[in-house]
Amino acid sequence: MIFFCGDTHGRFEHVIRAVQQHRPDAIVLLGDIQAPKPLDEVLAEILDLTEVWYIHGNHDTDTFYDYTHLFESKLADRNLHGRVVEIAGKRVAGLGGIFRGQIWMPPAHPNYPSQAHYLAHCGQSNYWRGGLPRKHRSTIFYTDYQALGLEQADILVTHEAPSCHPYGFHALDQLAHKLGVKQSFHGHQHDCLDYRPHDLRLGFQAYGVTLRGITDENGQIIDAGILPE
Repeated sequence: MIFFCGDTHGRFEHVIRAVQQHRPDAIVLLGDIQAPKPLDEVLAEILDLTEVWYIHGNHDTDTFYDYTHLFESKLADRNLHGRVVEIAGKRVAGLGGIFRGQIWMPPAHPNYPSQAHYLAHCGQSNYWRGGLPRKHRSTIFYTDYQALGLEQADILVTHEAPSCHPYGFHALDQLAHKLGVKQSFHGHQHDCLDYRPHDLRLGFQAYGVTLRGITDENGQIIDAGILPE
């Protein structure tokens, strides 16, 4: 069983509690993690109980510490962004980050299709650590999206929402179709809308996971989290 964890924004007590109580095979953090110290240290007491995987969100590049506590932790190799990994018997595809208009805001054509293209035009004074500005390390580039669509998977995890959400993207519907997934899970919006009326149109089941909420791979809510007022 896989648990999908909505935006934690620096709080992990509920994740630790759920793992200790239910013992899932794996958990997937859906971005905006903002670990207050390296992620492996934050989750140390459950690392022997479950596999930990994640995608990054837009806030995971807000500050130096948001970035390094995730991307330079001992769990750095558990980032699902841009790849498919078999987890608990399911092929899980990941697309972390968000769409940003400066780079690509579907359905418009991308201004900079690839990281290399952007770096060639942004000016070296904007580089961070010799490469992409930190902010854009959580930006979705078209080439990453396109490459992921060449794979096959059972489940797609994204930070952004597909089109069934009022602020979602048809581009993520298309990605799900290319991958052949049956389910998708997303964070970012901090809500948990009923997407069932969209199932037929989408061709897959979509689930949004609330702020600090947890939903299992069958769509059952394990922890309702914090719902919008």
